[in-house]
Amino acid sequence: MGNSRSSLQLQHEDVVSVQEETGFTPQQIERLYSRFTSLDKSGKGHLTREDFLRIPELAINPLGDRIVHAFFCESKNGEEDMVDFKDFVRVLAHFRPIKKNMEKNKLNTRMEKLHFAFRMYDLDGDDKISKEELLAVLQMMVGDNICKEQLLSIAERTIIEADTDKDSLISFEEFAKVLERTDVEQKMSIRFLS
Repeated sequence: MGNSRSSLQLQHEDVVSVQEETGFTPQQIERLYSRFTSLDKSGKGHLTREDFLRIPELAINPLGDRIVHAFFCESKNGEEDMVDFKDFVRVLAHFRPIKKNMEKNKLNTRMEKLHFAFRMYDLDGDDKISKEELLAVLQMMVGDNICKEQLLSIAERTIIEADTDKDSLISFEEFAKVLERTDVEQKMSIRFLS
């Protein structure tokens, strides 16, 4: 019997295209493709939300649903309910470490990493983080370990400290300013094996 995935094999020109866009090496792309196909239980060449939620690390991560949501927000195939391999790798490229003396890729720059983090908090996608959105994400992260009053206090103080234009919302620019002394490049990096 033939391999039902044979029509979905990664072509050389796809590897070159993905490498140019993401900065991953051909070996890393092959490994990521292998992981992608192992997650693609249906063998259709795309992943669904359910495929992602079967990843144990995402299933137990308090922000797992937000992380999965990011894969679908960044999808360029026009389908809101599926992620193809190029979308998959494009999102993972945000987490590529930035190495000194290496050509930076536009997907793993400090600003792109900050935009990705910002979208974790911007639940309604309006390019602003409200106190309610901040509170919801804090609740996701800590669960019942901190009482609602303390979380509300944290959310309110964060808004007050970050909100330089006094509109009671955090814009991306304000978010980036608050994190200017944070090593986002290191904190938002995953070592991908070659």
